[in-house]
Amino acid sequence: MRQLAIFCVILRAETIKRIFGLIEKHIVLEDIDTVVFYGVGNSHLQMIRSLYPKLRIVARDNVIRVLGDEEQMAAFEESVEHIRRHILKFNSLREEDILDIIRGGHSRDIPDDVVVYSMSGRPIKARSENQQRLIEAYKENDMVFAVGPAGTGKTYLSIALAVKALKEKTAKKIILSRPAVEAGEKLGFLPGDMKDKIDPYLQPLYDALEDMLPQVKLQDMMEKHIIQIAPLAFMRGRTLSDAVVILDEAQNTTPAQIRMFLTRMGWNTKMIITGDMTQIDLPRTQKSGLIEALHILTGVEGIGVVNLDRRDIVRHKLVTRIVNAYEQYDKETAADRS
Repeated sequence: MRQLAIFCVILRAETIKRIFGLIEKHIVLEDIDTVVFYGVGNSHLQMIRSLYPKLRIVARDNVIRVLGDEEQMAAFEESVEHIRRHILKFNSLREEDILDIIRGGHSRDIPDDVVVYSMSGRPIKARSENQQRLIEAYKENDMVFAVGPAGTGKTYLSIALAVKALKEKTAKKIILSRPAVEAGEKLGFLPGDMKDKIDPYLQPLYDALEDMLPQVKLQDMMEKHIIQIAPLAFMRGRTLSDAVVILDEAQNTTPAQIRMFLTRMGWNTKMIITGDMTQIDLPRTQKSGLIEALHILTGVEGIGVVNLDRRDIVRHKLVTRIVNAYEQYDKETAADRS
């Protein structure tokens, strides 16, 4: 009897749909943070429902189930797609954005000076003249060297440019790499397997990505190898095409390593190589590959070089003072030796 009652309810619902010309669709929100879409306490979802009173809208996880007439359904689907694109661009959604999209059929544009938006909705853009030069050099060249002290935004801005390329589909993947060179410690003393030993060296790259992409989406992209993070040694033998490739901490590469890395470049690929000449952790007898590469490649067509300095530091004001103090110490030490 219970099964018969359930069948009758389903049959009645299907009959109502046919009589009134209603259709049902399921819309899957795959590549955005649903919390941003639905709003705190489902506030955005409730607002969308109020703007489409003729539709029955039910959301669970990342699936929106909609029941209504065909005309209203088409308008709703279009609005959801515009809202989805808005969230992809801005990583945020306001009530006025929803109104603009549903009533006006469009969302606001990203200002020209903004690269991407962080997960908190903060615009990521150049904060100094040399950072702007880095952005311009990336646009004009297929390979860019960004050299400067700690805190000048080299890595963060480079990853922002890569995320922008991925969102705009001018690149199919992001590949991030670092040499696993110890700053006074030894890999062998770290606990765990090789991945556990390597991950601490790659953590700054994870941190930057997590600030620009939803956690679930980032994890999905890494599982599908759309975003790849690997030690420099794992690059040998590869051809890197249709990608933005970033080599971070390049001052700690040997001449052979950086030569190997630079020759991995394939079609439709951009490379950004970052480094800080004041933080070379190689043995004293080992020459930095970054220093040699800059000497050999400066002036080669298609390669841009951007030098950042202490004026570009965007961290805590003490970082600038620390960098200044060490620069003064290095000059005094060099003078004493001479």
